[in-house]
Amino acid sequence: MRRYVIEKSARTSAGPGGVYRLLRDGSTWPVWSSLGGFELERAGDGEPEGVGAVRVFVSGRVRGRDEIIGFEPDRQFRYNHLSGLPVRDYRGVVDLVPKDGGTEITWTVSFGPKYPGTGWMLRFALDRFIGAAVNGLAKHAAG
Repeated sequence: MRRYVIEKSARTSAGPGGVYRLLRDGSTWPVWSSLGGFELERAGDGEPEGVGAVRVFVSGRVRGRDEIIGFEPDRQFRYNHLSGLPVRDYRGVVDLVPKDGGTEITWTVSFGPKYPGTGWMLRFALDRFIGAAVNGLAKHAAG
């Protein structure tokens, strides 16, 4: 089955540390993205939103569950989508690179459609969502 990759970037005047803190705190995501709610289903290793944490984001009738799979402070945040969207093997990576006194944010997701023939539709919807999320993150981080 075909694998889709979406990559969106935005720049912010905020430093990587400020952007990273927003990514690590799931309660901020509904503030800077189109998500409507957040809850922590399972705490991670050593800290509530550490590796292994399962975060639930609500958007309309969709209840998406994401697991934090890794991070490098002020540089990268990685997660897998567990359920909610009709996708297989969804992986998200947000890279933060210092640039001209601010940060270049690059958000990349890859996935396969759960049902044949739906990949184009999922790609379209996720392309819009990720684009809006990376821009909202950049804008909110800048204050």
